[in-house]
Amino acid sequence: MSRVTVWHDGACPLCQREIALMRRLDRRGRIDFVDATAATCPLDRAAMLARFHAREEGGPIVSGAAAFAAMWRAIPLLRPLGLAARHPAVLALLERLYLGFLRVRPRLQRWAGRWAA
Repeated sequence: MSRVTVWHDGACPLCQREIALMRRLDRRGRIDFVDATAATCPLDRAAMLARFHAREEGGPIVSGAAAFAAMWRAIPLLRPLGLAARHPAVLALLERLYLGFLRVRPRLQRWAGRWAA
């Protein structure tokens, strides 16, 4: 398995929780987690913060469901889901779910921020 770089919104309480979980699951240390709010971004920072981004070693930067799938492939427990997402129909379904999540993300962020306080 190759290394994966994941860019995330370090200022988002919801994202912080998700990344903390992924760090725990990444027992082999194959994922480099980069806080896009504090690091130099390879793309426009606003774009990097608006959608989840990842890059598998030697590959292009992908976003949305494809980025989650890249991250999942690096984690043995989630690898089967990441591999299934290589099928265009599965990836399309996951992307639709991700777009639905993006619509409610602001409310979830507020809720997560209040819960963490």
